[in-house]
Amino acid sequence: MRRREGLGSLRQLPGDVDVRAADWVVAGVRNFADHTIGSLVPPLFEAYARVLHPAARGDVEVSWAQVAAANGRQAHPSMEWVGITGSWAFLHGQVQAEVWDTEPDEGSLPAAQAEALVTVLAGFTSAADDCFYAVWDGFGASALDDATASRVQMPQRPMLLATGPLWQAARVSMETPPWEQSPSLWWPADRAWCVATDVDLMSTYVGGSRACIDAVLAAPGLEVWEVPDSQRVSFDSDTLNPVPPPPV
Repeated sequence: MRRREGLGSLRQLPGDVDVRAADWVVAGVRNFADHTIGSLVPPLFEAYARVLHPAARGDVEVSWAQVAAANGRQAHPSMEWVGITGSWAFLHGQVQAEVWDTEPDEGSLPAAQAEALVTVLAGFTSAADDCFYAVWDGFGASALDDATASRVQMPQRPMLLATGPLWQAARVSMETPPWEQSPSLWWPADRAWCVATDVDLMSTYVGGSRACIDAVLAAPGLEVWEVPDSQRVSFDSDTLNPVPPPPV
């Protein structure tokens, strides 16, 4: 699996310069406590997609559909990791060595999936050289200077803001080595689409035009489902696979 580089050519925005570029996102998202896709990506687009972060066995990616099948569970748009594995023990703990030995990345879109997504999204913006990247300011090894960076006041998820070309989304690490962290939120200056990866989730969500999301759904290298912006993103959103209560 390809590793991310350092901060690269992203430019940190000094002080509060251009932080208004994020105002439409902050104003557009739903109440964070709703725990829906629209709480992460503004519910202003024609369509939405859920990109699942793959598990792995050794160096080979393992899809959620493969994990679900191996456990006699059903793959569907709102499936959750605990639902398709059947136990909380497989979240930050035990593995199913015969199926997967590395769980999906949580809170960070893997570089390979980011590259596949960038390839698609580049065709649906006129501002590929002018994109905004935000990262949750709670990470402990931020590559941005939190003393001077612009702050995006996302509900429950304040973020630091930078700007740069679209291709950086597949290469940049928003944390310093050896840590690797994708942007938490990114969009082009023309607001043609928006991508969000919440710190607590193993999925990335994309909002865009109907044509854009159709292209994301058809993109090679992605395990992706179309989803409504009203879909919940909490562990209990899996309505088809029995999810045991979380451990106390």
